[in-house]
Amino acid sequence: MSEIHGWAAPAAGRALEPFSYDPGPLGDEEVEIAVEYCGLCHSDLSMLNNDWGLSRYPIVPGHEAVGRVVAVGSGVEGVETGQRAGIGWSADSCMHCRECMTGSHHLCPEVGATIVGRHGGFADRLRAHWAWTIPLPETLDAAAAGPLLCGGITVFAPLLRYGVRPTDRVGVVGIGGLGHLALKFARAWGCEVTAFTSSASKTEELKRLGAHRVVASRSSAEILGVAGSLDFLLVTVNTPLDWDALFKTLKPNGRMHVVGAVLEPIPVPVFDLIMGQKNVSGSPTGSPAAIATMLDFAARHGIAPQVEHFPLSRVNDAIAHLATGKARYRVVLDVG
Repeated sequence: MSEIHGWAAPAAGRALEPFSYDPGPLGDEEVEIAVEYCGLCHSDLSMLNNDWGLSRYPIVPGHEAVGRVVAVGSGVEGVETGQRAGIGWSADSCMHCRECMTGSHHLCPEVGATIVGRHGGFADRLRAHWAWTIPLPETLDAAAAGPLLCGGITVFAPLLRYGVRPTDRVGVVGIGGLGHLALKFARAWGCEVTAFTSSASKTEELKRLGAHRVVASRSSAEILGVAGSLDFLLVTVNTPLDWDALFKTLKPNGRMHVVGAVLEPIPVPVFDLIMGQKNVSGSPTGSPAAIATMLDFAARHGIAPQVEHFPLSRVNDAIAHLATGKARYRVVLDVG
């Protein structure tokens, strides 16, 4: 196989620069795609800055890659050369542990992240295990589909996992890259949707994205104004908020589910938890089956992230755009 050419950061906090590497022979169960588009996610920023202590340099970021399959190993199943496919946060799993065998591959103790200890999709080609290389429905816009493979599945998987019903009232806290997709999915799911945002100027935009009502997430009084109204509250932010007030928005048997990487402990009012028979939970991304289901649902309902495009050659401009909070709502790099 020839060299793979991409953009890598040589150290934490450094700008990305052109980088080439030899991927070695294609594994028997590996698939290689020619990357056409790759989303830029906040997790890429965290890995570039080694915020989680997992980064190894040089690092090629990118874990929302879409492209055409150009090579398959001898043991590959269900993926064919020429197909358009996507690779998200996970690139492989052991395929034999209890989690994998029961369909929770993303919880495999040996699950391998696409940009942890390997190079990602800010490059002309990318490899992953066949199970994690997900064929895209033909009706999805490939140029916008990349963020669905990480941000999309992160907010969609809880709807599946916890049996959210079309008759439920759902709240979404934080309307950014994750939250704007959560609004679209929950509205298409049939739910009544409440958006909690720190930007009051977004009200009309959030209603166009799917919200039935909008609440100021920095106002405890406004949050308490919808107390006892929600069946499911999805938290997508990574900043501290009035957790007690947010918890009070739940009905009895309600659930607060966290997908944002909040770095501080979230206090849980235990008396309210017990007496309301409420739940608090969290999740990462999702299994290959859940990702495929999400892509089918998105194609059926015409759901796509709102994206801004940059050519791969301007990757450092794209990173600065995201890091300064200017992205509305996801950034996609044009690679191929």
